[in-house]
Amino acid sequence: MLPAALVSIVIPTYNEAGHIEALLHYLRQAGAGTDTAVEIIVADGHSTDATVALARQAGARVAACPRKGRAPQLNYGARQATGHILYFLHADTRPPAGFLNDIRRAVAAGYGCGCYRLAFDEPHWFLRANAWFTRFDVDTVRFGDQSLFVVKTVFEQAGGFRDDLLLLEDQEIIGRLKRLTRLRVLTGPIVTSARKYRANGIFRLQGAFTLLVLLYYLRVPQPTLLRIYRKLIQQDKL
Repeated sequence: MLPAALVSIVIPTYNEAGHIEALLHYLRQAGAGTDTAVEIIVADGHSTDATVALARQAGARVAACPRKGRAPQLNYGARQATGHILYFLHADTRPPAGFLNDIRRAVAAGYGCGCYRLAFDEPHWFLRANAWFTRFDVDTVRFGDQSLFVVKTVFEQAGGFRDDLLLLEDQEIIGRLKRLTRLRVLTGPIVTSARKYRANGIFRLQGAFTLLVLLYYLRVPQPTLLRIYRKLIQQDKL
């Protein structure tokens, strides 16, 4: 029997002390604790809270990123990774138990990248309907909350995430990856926090996200998108 492919879990953080410790403990219970072919890298963007200390105490390797920002942190974490497969995961998101086996099976079946269907930790009907659409292989419903696995050589061939993007770097990379390999939407679901929806109002926040995606596809400059984001959305970390 061939050894299991090494999976590098890369978690970008900035002031995630309220989530990172619980996530790392969860990952170990969900399979990463007994799996010897996995490494966990917390790519931190100069957190000012206890994120780094808590991550280290929980057994993760912390990569202190020279530049703050989701895309630069993800790329930096990927460069530190030694795994054949990269798995990018948000600090407030929980993949299903057995996720490592799901990812390895998909890669063995010829899928070079993929993600999970989405679910929120909030039972509101609108969020359930929103998440329902993530089962389809449609680029416009692919976001980082669904996590992303990708074979490292494919990620490198694609050029990684675009460091110049301040927003929607998670959606932009999907088109480039799909030109190189097949994408698999795993059944999941992966559960992500609805904290931004609770803080901003479900319909208000969805309206803001829809506007930002529309402006992005209309090629509105990233600095302008960031200003709109900061004006419309509370508790952002950008």
